[in-house]
Amino acid sequence: MTSGNVFADLGFDNSEEELRKAKLAREIRAIIMRRRLTQAKSAQLLAMKQPDISAVVMGEQGKFSIDRPMRCLDRGAYEMDVVVRHKPRKSAPTADAA
Repeated sequence: MTSGNVFADLGFDNSEEELRKAKLAREIRAIIMRRRLTQAKSAQLLAMKQPDISAVVMGEQGKFSIDRPMRCLDRGAYEMDVVVRHKPRKSAPTADAA
């Protein structure tokens, strides 16, 4: 059974942040593909260096903070909505579940 967060399943210390960065990177990749942008044009549009765009496209967001992809989307004229939800409580196993 998985937790729904591959980074947590793999034992990452900051698994929630890594998941958020991965989701933002996925959106950036989708925008680049949808608009059929080259990495050079993407870099210009998002005010990044081309090797950094390449890292995002390849899923290598480990060197980026969570703020960086958010700023990139903002520069690319995209709005982001932040949704804050209460985490569901993990129920304690009952005697019957054992």
